[in-house]
Amino acid sequence: MSRLSETYPPDRVVLREVGLRDGLQMVNRYPTTAAKAEWLRRESAAGVRHFEVGSFLPAKSMPQFADVRLVIDACKDLNVHSAALALNNRGAEDAVQTPVGEIVTVVSATEEHSQANARRSRKEAIALVGRTVDLARNAETVPLVQVGIAMAFGCSIAGEVDPDEVVRIAAACAEAGANVIGLADTVGFAGPDQVHDVVRRVQQELGDVTLSIHLHDTRGMGIVNASAALDAGIRVIDGSLAGLGGCPFAPGATGNVVFEDLIYLCERKGFETGIDLEKLISVREIAASEMPDEQLYGALPRAGAPRQINWHAQQQTE
Repeated sequence: MSRLSETYPPDRVVLREVGLRDGLQMVNRYPTTAAKAEWLRRESAAGVRHFEVGSFLPAKSMPQFADVRLVIDACKDLNVHSAALALNNRGAEDAVQTPVGEIVTVVSATEEHSQANARRSRKEAIALVGRTVDLARNAETVPLVQVGIAMAFGCSIAGEVDPDEVVRIAAACAEAGANVIGLADTVGFAGPDQVHDVVRRVQQELGDVTLSIHLHDTRGMGIVNASAALDAGIRVIDGSLAGLGGCPFAPGATGNVVFEDLIYLCERKGFETGIDLEKLISVREIAASEMPDEQLYGALPRAGAPRQINWHAQQQTE
C-alpha cells in the first residue's frame, strides 16, 4: 500500500481538522504551544487522525505559527498525520527539514487573487508546486504534497470563476506531481449544485487523483456544500473546531465549516468517522480559554446529538 493510500484510504471518509492553521490565521490572541499540544492530544484521543497545524511563514509576520516545528513534533509523538502550509521556496525548504506528513501549497483559481494574495502569477505558483514536489521526494521523510486551489468556486476580486479554468489548474498541479488536489471555497461563494458540478468535472479530467475540499461557512452553506461534495465522491474534507477561521479577502465573514457539525453530517450519511463527538466537543474548552474573544460556532455542540435515534445512519446500497 502506498503512503498516499495509507494516509487517505479511498474507501473511507477522512476529516481533517484545520483549526490550528486556518483557524488561527486571523486571530489577535492564540493558544500557547502547550495548549496546542493539549488540543492535539485531546482531539486525537477523540479519534481525530488528520490535522493541519500551522504555516512556515516568518514569525515576525505570523507569530501564531512560530512554534510550527514543535507542533509538528507533537503530532509525531501522537502518531497522527500533520500538514502545514508552505507559501514560498523558503517555507518548503524549511518544511522538508521537519517530520511533517504533508506540505500544503496554494494556487489561485484567478490571476487577480494570485497577485493580491501571493504577489505571483498562477504560472509561477504552479512552478512552485513542482519545486515543492522535488524537495519532498528527496527529503528523508518524503512528505505528501497537497495543492489547494483557492477561490475555486468564486473570487471576491474577480467574481465568477470558470469551472474549466479550475479543471485546467487542477490538471497542471497534478502534472507537477501533487499527491492531493484541494478545491477551496475560500470566501464562501459556493452552492451545492456548483460544488457537485466542479468536483465531477475535476474527477473526469484527473481520474483517480485524490481530491479534497475546503469549505468556508461565510454564507451558511458550509454543511450543505459538504454534503454535495460527499455525494459527488469527495472523501477528504477539511473542517475547523468550532468553525474557527477567516480570510483577509472576506472581511467580517465566519470561518471554516464547523468540524463537529461535519462529523455529524458524515455519520448521518452513513460514513463512520471513528470520532467521539462528546470528547471532541470538550476540546472547545481550550479554544474558549486561550482565545476568549473568538466566537465559537456549531449547531451540534449547541443542541447535542439526538439520543432517540441510532447514531449511525444506515449505509444505502445501490
